[in-house]
Amino acid sequence: MRLSLCMIVKNEANSLPQCLESVKDVVDEIIVLDTGSSDETVSIAQSFDAQVQHFAWNNDFSAARNESLKYATGDWILVLDADERLAKDVAPFMQQAMQEPNALVINLVRKEIGAVQSPYSLVSRLFRKHDAIHFSRPYHAIVDDSVTDLLKQESQWRIIELPKVAILHYGYQPGTIASRNKLEMAESAMASFLANHPHDPYACSKLGALYVQMGQFDRGIKLLEQGLHAVLSPNASSRSLYISPGTSNAPLLFELHYHLGLAYNRIQQPTPAEQHYRLAVQQPILNQLKLGAYNNLGTLLQAKGDLQGAKGAYEACLEIDPNFVTVHYNLGMVLKAMGQLPEAVKQYQKAIDLNPNYAEAYQNLGVALLKLEKTPESMEAFKRAIELHQQHNPQEAARLRQGLKELGFQNF
Repeated sequence: MRLSLCMIVKNEANSLPQCLESVKDVVDEIIVLDTGSSDETVSIAQSFDAQVQHFAWNNDFSAARNESLKYATGDWILVLDADERLAKDVAPFMQQAMQEPNALVINLVRKEIGAVQSPYSLVSRLFRKHDAIHFSRPYHAIVDDSVTDLLKQESQWRIIELPKVAILHYGYQPGTIASRNKLEMAESAMASFLANHPHDPYACSKLGALYVQMGQFDRGIKLLEQGLHAVLSPNASSRSLYISPGTSNAPLLFELHYHLGLAYNRIQQPTPAEQHYRLAVQQPILNQLKLGAYNNLGTLLQAKGDLQGAKGAYEACLEIDPNFVTVHYNLGMVLKAMGQLPEAVKQYQKAIDLNPNYAEAYQNLGVALLKLEKTPESMEAFKRAIELHQQHNPQEAARLRQGLKELGFQNF
């Protein structure tokens, strides 16, 4: 069973080699559709024996992606962007899933490296080559619309979710989005689409979330509420995006509730924020996708003094992903506030084990150890915290140093 990689690129010389290196031994052919590069993108693609085709960019991601599909000869299509990598050791799981009887689409878990919020997402990036499957929507292009229509005609097909992390996405690294003017481009494309599809809940979700990200909270909340109403209305279309057997519109509902939680929290309305986070985590979707909602719920509960509730939310996170660094730190803060200092120390140390440069974890570890009268260990933790703060936040380093001197510790 042959697998084709299809990509669209423009000026991706810095990231393309790592992407293609991650898939070169997995796929049977590489299709790279260049949309006007002026750097070494094309020659890099050719060095990996890619078939390079050219396409005049027309501000429509779906049009470009569909053009790339025309050149694929494999039985299955894998779609990646240049800022993504195929995870190590995932290929056998993909191959096994592609062998499943009547498998049509395999939804893949993508890890969002550097994302401030949800660390995982689910993407429809591995699918059978079929004349009826194509991308739609000018931005956030997806095959889900066409797959939904196909299932109405050919109900034998199956949609599979591969729970193992398959794609690593580096597009959320600091400065990446802003440097490419992605926010403005996304807003323009999605606003144009929504103008012609005002009741499309997926468009409401994506554009509403973008407005929240841009700090336009009123516009974002209005669109997200509009999308929620479109999904829950008795007259709502039966079309299900992010298709998965038995889940209906659960992934879309999760996104809408999650981003409403973010928005209400940002405008300091904790009650509706908590309500939406709770509704988000109740959706029947892969647990990895709920991590951001659980963590944010914990932070919200912690802020209002519900330490036991916050502890439960953080523990739910760690049951799903024991290596979620921030949550170990957050749980340590809650345990410290509850007076459970030895347990707090364990959480800070776990966060440090996972991220040795976690200044805040060292700092609060120092506080907890000092309260436990483990002064030498505490001083070592404070020393390391000051060193790390000095690199990125010298004001905090100075504040911490002064605070320790006021407590009588002069060796800082």
